[in-house]
Amino acid sequence: MNKDGQTEDVFNLERMRQIIELMEHHDLVEVDLQQGDEKIKLCRGGVPIAAAPIAAPAVAAAAPAAPAAEAAADTAGTVTVDAPMVGTFYGRANPDSPPYVKVGDRVSEDTIICIVEAMKVFNEIPAECSGVITEILVNDQDPVDFGKPMFRIKTS
Repeated sequence: MNKDGQTEDVFNLERMRQIIELMEHHDLVEVDLQQGDEKIKLCRGGVPIAAAPIAAPAVAAAAPAAPAAEAAADTAGTVTVDAPMVGTFYGRANPDSPPYVKVGDRVSEDTIICIVEAMKVFNEIPAECSGVITEILVNDQDPVDFGKPMFRIKTS
């Protein structure tokens, strides 16, 4: 209840922002809220959007067979580093800084390779594997979705 004795609406925009900030601060993945008959479930990081699995097969089906075989050969022995959340990709700490990594750089599991900004929080993304950067799949300041490949690393 607020100071006037009325029940506060947990679904107003400002209250939702506060809840999202609390989720980020306490590293919560999911929150279920209910007020009367109204319910809302907030999820962040690690929960793919339902439409994502539908879009992926459509893209794969549209690709011709020969280039797909060549792409598979080019990516043998590599792993992708995917976006862990929805946000904005930054390949450098600021516009005047050098990039975190470039093609040909050797990285280890804890090497920071980029930043993904989500809700004004700048999240440093580690390589999570050792190897050589063979491809950077997104441009600086591009929006990224959860699971979008950002880097390809040759692990051999």
